[in-house]
Amino acid sequence: MDITTPTKKDIEIIEKQINREPHKIISIPKRCSFGFPQVIQSFPLKDGKPFPTLYWLTCPHLTKEVGKLEASGKIKEWEEEIKNSENLKELYLNAHLEEKEKRNAFLKDQEIWIIKRFENIGIGGIKNFESIKCLHLQLASYLGGTKNPIGERVWHSIEKTECENCICCLL
Repeated sequence: MDITTPTKKDIEIIEKQINREPHKIISIPKRCSFGFPQVIQSFPLKDGKPFPTLYWLTCPHLTKEVGKLEASGKIKEWEEEIKNSENLKELYLNAHLEEKEKRNAFLKDQEIWIIKRFENIGIGGIKNFESIKCLHLQLASYLGGTKNPIGERVWHSIEKTECENCICCLL
């Protein structure tokens, strides 16, 4: 994985990809073959308040493809599998713990109340570590470098992992 610091042009593209100003981007851990950001890593505080989502999916193509998986019922299907498979449950718990550790590394100089607020929160603010919440979040976590078994499933369930016509070239 080639993690890069965002340029001014990257930030302009990301704003267009997500239709809003991005929140304190730390890095771009995943780009498409056209060179455009697919996932960003953001600082876990916003306006001095805890903001638990570390990785964000920005690619319009991937966002659309993941939406199709959600519409097909994959969240419910995979949550059921997490409940019934000790192996998957353990792998998914480890993904939450790994991401918490990454997030906490950015918070080491913060006030104790902020650190405590994140104590029992995993990927993207999830408190129940058998819950998926959102497949976009899980894919961003996986593409951001977390060993996330649900994000990996999402990635391997997408028919085309990038657009053919460079959607972001037109932004």
